[in-house]
Amino acid sequence: MKLLAKITVAALALGLASGMAAAKDWKSVRIGTEGAYPPFNYKDSAGNLKGFDIDIAKALCDKMKVKCVFVAQDWDGIIPGLLAKKYDAIVASMSITAERKKKVDFTDKYYSSPATFVVPKESPIKDDISPKALAGKTIGAQASTIHSNYLEDNYKDSKLKFYKTQDEVNADLASGRLDAQLADKLVLFEWLKTKAGQCCRFAGPGITDKRWFGEGAGIAVRKEDQDLKAMFNKALKEILADGTYARINKKYFPFSIY
Repeated sequence: MKLLAKITVAALALGLASGMAAAKDWKSVRIGTEGAYPPFNYKDSAGNLKGFDIDIAKALCDKMKVKCVFVAQDWDGIIPGLLAKKYDAIVASMSITAERKKKVDFTDKYYSSPATFVVPKESPIKDDISPKALAGKTIGAQASTIHSNYLEDNYKDSKLKFYKTQDEVNADLASGRLDAQLADKLVLFEWLKTKAGQCCRFAGPGITDKRWFGEGAGIAVRKEDQDLKAMFNKALKEILADGTYARINKKYFPFSIY
């Protein structure tokens, strides 16, 4: 019995030691983002990452007292990059969806925005953006997004075109190669204010079906990094409470997006 007790104690000690060794001391956090989704994340003329996502990530890292290191990654490889440990978290306006939760975990949301259609100003498409109304129309969206998924599942009688970046979708709509596009309303709101976006307007109501558009945008982490998720959630509560979030929000939008 004494031998068994010693073995049990030794095994417990080894387990605790292993658990302590596995725990990470988060002094630096690598943040994956796309860098091609203004105003949330984009590169300025000098190649520096800017935008709402970047400012929020920096504020969170300040609260967490860790160093932020940003890594630009194309959207279609952004979750594989996280799982391959190319970075530790994704702050890239990623919607929290059931499908993505199968691969990664998410923090609480840090903003919400409906999806919406945008069409040329002279388009006959107005309030009715149903699949029947848009049958035969050419509709664009960024590939590998909740917007492209929604179109594939619901607009089977339309001609769908998917693009690597949101800027490419905008360009094809402005040039007349698309009848409509579907994207995040806040992103399109910013584009419509630009010279290139003056060609176009919103059509129909915002779309918020959680089956496709999830629970808002969250920060994605690997499932095993629950300590990092808890740190982000704590920091998010702090920037919401002390006015930091509101100041960042006001820098980009004239209304609250939380």
